[in-house]
Amino acid sequence: MRTTRITDSEWEKAFKSQRKPDVIEKQKLNVRYHIEELDTNDQPRRFLEVFAAILKHTNYKIALDHFIRMSAKCARCATTCQIFQATGDLKDIPCYRSELLLSVYRRHFTMGGMLRGRLLGGGYLTDEKVQEMAESFWNCTACRRCTLECPSGIDHALLTHLGRFILSEIGIAPRALVVSTREQLEGTSGNTSAVPVPALIDTLEFLEEDMLEEKGVEIKFPIDVEDTDYVFFPAVSDFLMEAETLMGNAAVFTATGDSWTIGTGYFDGINYGLFYSDRILERVVTKIDTETKRLKGKNILIGECGHASRSAKYFIPTYCGGKDALPVINIMEYTHKAWKEGRLKLNPDIVTEKVAYHDPCNVARQRWIIEQPRELLKAFCKNYVEMTPNGEDNICCGGGGGTVSIDEIRPYRTTVGGKLKADQIRKSGCEYLVAPCANCKKQLRELVEDQGIDCEVVGLHDLLYKAIIFDDSLKVKKQEETENNPEEK
Repeated sequence: MRTTRITDSEWEKAFKSQRKPDVIEKQKLNVRYHIEELDTNDQPRRFLEVFAAILKHTNYKIALDHFIRMSAKCARCATTCQIFQATGDLKDIPCYRSELLLSVYRRHFTMGGMLRGRLLGGGYLTDEKVQEMAESFWNCTACRRCTLECPSGIDHALLTHLGRFILSEIGIAPRALVVSTREQLEGTSGNTSAVPVPALIDTLEFLEEDMLEEKGVEIKFPIDVEDTDYVFFPAVSDFLMEAETLMGNAAVFTATGDSWTIGTGYFDGINYGLFYSDRILERVVTKIDTETKRLKGKNILIGECGHASRSAKYFIPTYCGGKDALPVINIMEYTHKAWKEGRLKLNPDIVTEKVAYHDPCNVARQRWIIEQPRELLKAFCKNYVEMTPNGEDNICCGGGGGTVSIDEIRPYRTTVGGKLKADQIRKSGCEYLVAPCANCKKQLRELVEDQGIDCEVVGLHDLLYKAIIFDDSLKVKKQEETENNPEEK
């Protein structure tokens, strides 16, 4: 699938910076995302020092040594990059972006590069090249679709992540991500949305009352229950903005009867470290592991969030026990398994609208979760339609890699990053677009609004909540409801 290039007026809108000229001059950094105050002195030297430290204490060197021996310039990745398709700018070709960092590694961290530098001079890292990387690395959505096309197996998104990691250590990172992770790791609330525990409990109690009234079933959100099968970590933003998703999650557990809980010690699955800092990534997954062990839970259950699922699935073992690490399961895997076992019944006559499914990159690109949500949707959605391409070859929502959290670049995300996705959604004609990921939901809702597409973006469990058939034994009799609510007598 291809898209057309943006017009001159769209280009101007997408790349217009909201930062004040005096701030750009003061920070000596002409990027479109806001950053906090930083040391502008000798950035190339500090960049190389950080790079050297990362190479010393991680295994990135193995990948980099492989990548520099391959051709990173054939540009086959351009055929799959939705950013390049929208802009037509050669600097948006993934291998061009990767070469920005590989050239630094080749020149400053290989024997051949250092010898050539001494003999011939030149090739040194400059402020201008740091500036180019700071802009280029955040134009990428890190969707990793280009890796499927690369004949040399170069992981361009990994290089983008490494470049962001180095830049963040010298103070160059989007303020939106830095502020959120600071609150998550050092703030009083301990989560990215600064939701205090009393507000969390009030929200869940309110949802319980709503579900009792609507479904006639006592659906609970267990809090701080020990020895459960699952300790639940959704994107904390779900507690603020995705009530239907949460109600669907709770309704599934009520129908199956399995034990689960939400912990008040930590309840945020979001991990922005996956986008820009391994140091942050490790600290966040450690918090998830610690809270699960505090509650003596058997499994870590991640909600509808692509990056939260991927960061926990692949990095809990890395940082928290290796082969002995706690199992990590996505809520869609759990729900699908319960349905396959016949423990979850769905009404096929409730959802009659045309429904399409969007694959979040972080759970589909690794071929992890692709068919499970589709099988569920087809079981109760009469008018399910498939978008193409899909699955591991899916088209990114346009806000991947943490860019969706940077509100000041929304025009870029919905005009450039999400342009191909908008074409795909429009072509499907769907009325419900199921996007089981907190970041995808935010991006896609802004995308359909800015692109004028008439469809509603929902979570998988939003629709499941509508269709779940509860056993009669779970129904609360009207008399019992009246006794529990004296005001209704």
